[in-house]
Amino acid sequence: MSRGTDAETAGRRVEEILDRLAASGDRAACEAADELVRVLMEFYGAGLARAVDLFGRDRRAPAGDALDALLGDELVAGLLVLHGLHPDDTPTRIARALGDLPQPLESTGFDPATGELRLRRTGSAGCGCGDSREAVEEAARDALACLAPEVTAVVLEEAVREPVLLQIGPGPAHPAGTSGGPSAATAP
Repeated sequence: MSRGTDAETAGRRVEEILDRLAASGDRAACEAADELVRVLMEFYGAGLARAVDLFGRDRRAPAGDALDALLGDELVAGLLVLHGLHPDDTPTRIARALGDLPQPLESTGFDPATGELRLRRTGSAGCGCGDSREAVEEAARDALACLAPEVTAVVLEEAVREPVLLQIGPGPAHPAGTSGGPSAATAP
């Protein structure tokens, strides 16, 4: 829709399109179109209600606080991304989405040409069990779906394992005056 479109004009256009579908005689297509309009109205209605709620919490709050509240809300942020209105760039939106995951991950690179995002674990989820590679990738894809739809593939890289360092130090302490060798009392 163009910038000059108002609610009345948009409503008329939707009705005209639904009327054209009804004139085609395809009952299934009409029902699907009606359902589509209903779902979209619910979706946008929920987004607007959330925005009003977030703005209405503290009318004296600075505009930056209100914007942060909007950007922190998954539904509103998703609508902003959907329409190209989200003020954050792709890396910032990726970091925000990954920050909400229970498994700490970091981006090791995003290729805008292919949509592939490479990730690496940066710690454990806290339970000690660790999620499978597939579960972590799926959780990341789900988190990124609304905030960074330009990410079309997620690849979890294997963590680089540091070698285990053994501590070498003095042996156990011996009583004063002993050499640490076999004692005279135990010699044959």
